Amino acid sequence: MASTTADSQPAAAQRLRILTDVGFWSSNAAPVGLAAVVIVFSLLTPAFLTSGNISDLLVAASILVVLAAGQSFPIAAGGIDLSIGATMPWAAVLLGLATKDGLGMAAGIVVALAGGALVGAVNGLVITKVGIDDFIVTLGTLGVMSGVTLLFTDGNAIPVNSRFLQQLAVGGAGPIRWFWLVALAGAACCYLVIRHTGYGTHLLAVGGNRDAARSMGISTDAVRVGAYTVSGLSAGLAGVLLVSYTAAGDPTLQTTQLLNSIAAVVLGGASLKGGKASILGATAGAVLLTALLDGFTLLQISTYYQLIATGLVVVVAASLSRLQR
Repeated sequence: MASTTADSQPAAAQRLRILTDVGFWSSNAAPVGLAAVVIVFSLLTPAFLTSGNISDLLVAASILVVLAAGQSFPIAAGGIDLSIGATMPWAAVLLGLATKDGLGMAAGIVVALAGGALVGAVNGLVITKVGIDDFIVTLGTLGVMSGVTLLFTDGNAIPVNSRFLQQLAVGGAGPIRWFWLVALAGAACCYLVIRHTGYGTHLLAVGGNRDAARSMGISTDAVRVGAYTVSGLSAGLAGVLLVSYTAAGDPTLQTTQLLNSIAAVVLGGASLKGGKASILGATAGAVLLTALLDGFTLLQISTYYQLIATGLVVVVAASLSRLQR
């Protein structure tokens, strides 16, 4: 009996350490929060945990998943990309204009992706070569690209009639829609780059300590330019998904998606000071934020409370991240 009691004490102590470990909760805020949200809303409404609602929820989260995966790169490098709120509709409009001018859908998608990547590359070059703060540069790009997109379209959405994009939005294998699988594939590519390539290692090193990374021979400027290019490319893919979902290249600024992408990355355990990133965590964070709004909608809770709840979740996650550092 004494031996059993002695053995249980270390286990109890370990559980206590986990419960009081800020680092654990910071790194796992998104999956733990997502599990809690699923349990709570499943108990409050039987409509939440149905195959139809889960399928719709994942589709609704898809664009945010792609944006959060891309946003993870500049944040891992110690920066931030505010311009994706304009880059996404810019890419959507490019796709609309390309198909309107007679280019095939494949070419239009390439144009949209290239247009997003170009915006990101320009951001990175201005930040690294001119030496302006990333917040200021990407905020400026947010305004510039919003204006350019509106000028190209006179503020009007460009209809895009494509059976391929329509099937992308509504088709799938059983309850799993292609839309979600494309988003998941994009996030998987980002995960592989960060976790299984030399560039990913350099990215985290630059975000952790830029001077130390430079002294090790890492081209910090090239790494940072690459991070913003990936962010722009991801926004381009999000623009393609947006066209698939709405059947139009909409020039409207997607500010909500911008803020939520940053929130999802923070919820996923990344540090806003750089040096740490989790694509899996960011994906879980995006689904968590979407599930939170979905549950509130099913319960017919006012959107005012939805905004408050989302903001509180983000503040808690950011606080854990700060305490960890």
